[in-house]
Amino acid sequence: MTEARTAIPRYRPTRAPAVLAQGFRPFFLLAGLYGGGVLLVWTAMLHGGFAPATAFDAVAWHAHEMLYGFTMAVIAGFLLTAIPNWTGRMPLQGLPLLGLVALWALGRVAVWCSDAIGAGAAMALDLAFPAVFIAVVLREIVAGRNWRNLPMVAALTAFTAGNVLMHLEAAGWLGTDGAGARLGLAVPVALITLVGGRIVPSFTRNWLVRRGAPRLPASFGTVDRAAMILTLLALAAFVIVPEGPAVAAAAFAAAAAQAFRLARWRGMATWTEPLVVVLHLAYAWIPAGLALLGLAAALPSFVPGTAAVHAFGAGAVGAMTLAVMTRATLGHTGRGLQAGRGTALLYAAVLAAGLSRVAAALLPEQAIALFSVSALGWAVAFLGFALLYGRALTTRRRTAGA
Repeated sequence: MTEARTAIPRYRPTRAPAVLAQGFRPFFLLAGLYGGGVLLVWTAMLHGGFAPATAFDAVAWHAHEMLYGFTMAVIAGFLLTAIPNWTGRMPLQGLPLLGLVALWALGRVAVWCSDAIGAGAAMALDLAFPAVFIAVVLREIVAGRNWRNLPMVAALTAFTAGNVLMHLEAAGWLGTDGAGARLGLAVPVALITLVGGRIVPSFTRNWLVRRGAPRLPASFGTVDRAAMILTLLALAAFVIVPEGPAVAAAAFAAAAAQAFRLARWRGMATWTEPLVVVLHLAYAWIPAGLALLGLAAALPSFVPGTAAVHAFGAGAVGAMTLAVMTRATLGHTGRGLQAGRGTALLYAAVLAAGLSRVAAALLPEQAIALFSVSALGWAVAFLGFALLYGRALTTRRRTAGA
């Protein structure tokens, strides 16, 4: 999934449908369909329309499915495709991959019907996918002796712990004041900080080198390490105690470090290529979200915490997942790494969704209208991805090779 030096992935010849030939294919397609569709359901719920028979309250259901449904699907698609690149081992294909997809889908059905089947059964069924997926990731990293990426297992474990907490909270078995949702949001933000810190400057460097640019992104160093450490500290504080001076101080320090880190990656030089500049715009939501988190912690009566939450979720997670999904699909299906007008429209839609959702938190008088704009932008971005990239995801590569 990166353009840096990696092991060479190997693929078995398979008679399975093309959509089961590589891990990103089914999971990115499902992420697009589910991510866009579930927002439309959420909008209907806000207006008193259809509501699923779930044990979760409306807000918790929305948060759970965006994090542990949509975002989990994107993470799965990314890792199932990246790990063979990292290790050179055979990836999951065919029936084993279909089994993972089925477990993910079973979890979604269980959560939607949790009020009917019971909280315990819903939790067991929903957690089956992350449990098996973590085992698969751990097996591949250990077998390939790819110790550098072992923190991915820790991140997935923390993400799954957040899922457990949300189920326990929904069942009334544990009161943690939303810590499950906060942990479920903090982990993807941390992953963007970690993985984005690799791919954004790497892809930018490669693009600028091909154009003979005299200045290139700064190499990984002390600034990057400091930004990552400060961000992890701020996110940990956010999960444990979301308000107070300690959270504010940590968040402001992390925001400044992340803004400085991003400025060193030469994003302004890539404005003519949407496929590259969108990575910088997506990452920019990290310092923005941290700054809003600091303001919300220090001045909760003026800046609501939901502004930071949606800067991270609708902004950073939404834009970065779409950027990665489009780029990986183009590259791994033998298509050129260039964004056409349709893809540029998807990027504009997801960025508009993030901006309008944060604005809704900051401007409560216009919140209803801004909610609608945000939901429309999100649906256009992700259902549009499924429509525009569906053929690429479900047909064979255009060129030979992995």
